[in-house]
Amino acid sequence: MCGIAGIISSNPSEEDLRKMLEKQAHRGPDNTGSFLDAGFAAIGHNRLSIIDLSADANEPFSDNSGRYYLTFNGEIYNYKELKEELKDFYDFRTSSDTEVLLAAYIHWGKNCLEKFRGMFAFGIWDTEKKEFFAARDRFGVKPFYYTFKDDSFYFSSEIKALQIIPGTDRPNEKVWANYFTYGTYGMPEDTFYENISQLPGGHSLQFSYREITIEKWYDFKAEVAKIPSGYSFEEAKKKYYNLLKESILLRFRADVPLGFNISGGVDSSLLLALVNLFGDKKNIKAYTFFTGDERYDELPWVEKMIATTDNPLSRIKFSSEDVEESSKFMSKAQDEPLGGIPTLAYSGIFKQAQKDGIKVLLDGQGMDEQWAGYDYYFKNMDAGSTIQGTGSGIPFRKNALASDFAALAEKPSYPQPFDNKLQNMQYRDLFFTKIPRALRFNDRVSMTYGVELREPFLDHKLVEFAFAMPAEFKIKNGIGKYMLREILKPLVPEDVSYAPKRALQTPQREWLADELTGFTEENLNKLKLSPVAAWFDFSEIEKEWKAYKNGDNESSFHIWQWINAALIFRD
Repeated sequence: MCGIAGIISSNPSEEDLRKMLEKQAHRGPDNTGSFLDAGFAAIGHNRLSIIDLSADANEPFSDNSGRYYLTFNGEIYNYKELKEELKDFYDFRTSSDTEVLLAAYIHWGKNCLEKFRGMFAFGIWDTEKKEFFAARDRFGVKPFYYTFKDDSFYFSSEIKALQIIPGTDRPNEKVWANYFTYGTYGMPEDTFYENISQLPGGHSLQFSYREITIEKWYDFKAEVAKIPSGYSFEEAKKKYYNLLKESILLRFRADVPLGFNISGGVDSSLLLALVNLFGDKKNIKAYTFFTGDERYDELPWVEKMIATTDNPLSRIKFSSEDVEESSKFMSKAQDEPLGGIPTLAYSGIFKQAQKDGIKVLLDGQGMDEQWAGYDYYFKNMDAGSTIQGTGSGIPFRKNALASDFAALAEKPSYPQPFDNKLQNMQYRDLFFTKIPRALRFNDRVSMTYGVELREPFLDHKLVEFAFAMPAEFKIKNGIGKYMLREILKPLVPEDVSYAPKRALQTPQREWLADELTGFTEENLNKLKLSPVAAWFDFSEIEKEWKAYKNGDNESSFHIWQWINAALIFRD
């Protein structure tokens, strides 16, 4: 897990590249490297060493001929198997997955992407053809941002690295208007900044002679269609369980200490059970956060599960006193709006892991989307809502926006490539709403502390298989993730396997109106003085804030949106 950066230009500035790498130095504390092809390209890299810790695997990494230079962020988990395929075609000099990726590209071209099981964003500079090729993994676990300036192409792992370039800090007002009106975070190519784009997950990019070509290399619908139909429930359960074990085992490949995150839900329980299937992993450390509020804390559930495995457990407490400092720090780290106080609490896990010398954590992201775990998949609810933990209330306040700014908002429309409502909702959440948003939060949170986060449940083989299963395997008697719960049932106490879905929460609603009243009002006042004050109707904000303090607080998301905007635009 690292940071990548580069400039493709007739006059690439080494000084600009240095500044870009400094902006995202936290992503790669182990080494910073660069390569200059004068008059054509400057390629850089921030390294977090996970596999092959030697200096031989530092990047930008060149092939044996010196023609290609690679900068790579992520992990190719099946690199050992691919290396075996490639050994007759390439003379390997390291034990890194980085070299395997480059050898695969040299041998198979862009078709190498289909062979990778992993998370990745990378760029390859061809010094002979003077062409740049980049790609992003299937679900966009690893980020790739880019911009143009004066016929020059810039790319990086974080938005802040591109904002050394004048004009790149101008907000994308339509994305912001949609965020305040509908809670969306933009389409896959969007960012919250007007002149910065992102390469969507499952896409590749080629830049040659000032021309950019973007192609979709991962066709999810086509891959799902390849899954055979007609599995019985027991056959499908066995097949998926074997895929799960394979995915976990692949993600144990590392030359550094590993740990994992755990909450009290079904997904974390399964992760815990799977980790402990492998005898040499039973001492792997678990991390969880709590607030001390029994209405929200999952610590009792976590401790009950851990008691069955005896894994070491690190409990990280997050209190209202931590919010102010953490929110300022994480808003800067995220570059774009973050999810709320639960994201701040979650960040404490990575801070502690860094102190403990843990460089890789496993997390249970992705099961709700592939096995239909959210309420709106099977209840008569607004299928457009993707904000959890807001009760039945509307989590947005369009009335608090200035009319001309509100007019920019346009309710997003998402593709519906499948012939049924359930799969189309799952598809939306996988590629447009829930997963992209969570992955961005998670990447920034983890990399801020130089910790690699791995999501074994987002292995594409797992997701494709689960997605292809019939609705009755996913939902039964009004309960989502049915097959997953049946897989988990013999591994943990039954009240854990059939525990209801709980959003990862903190007492955000109560804290903002009580312990954090001063913090909230301070930021609402700062919003009035911010560069984006013209976006808001502050008389309406005052009315909403007064109503919130008086008990109209079923949802706190709109309050957090205003606070977060004040924090982002405070400078």
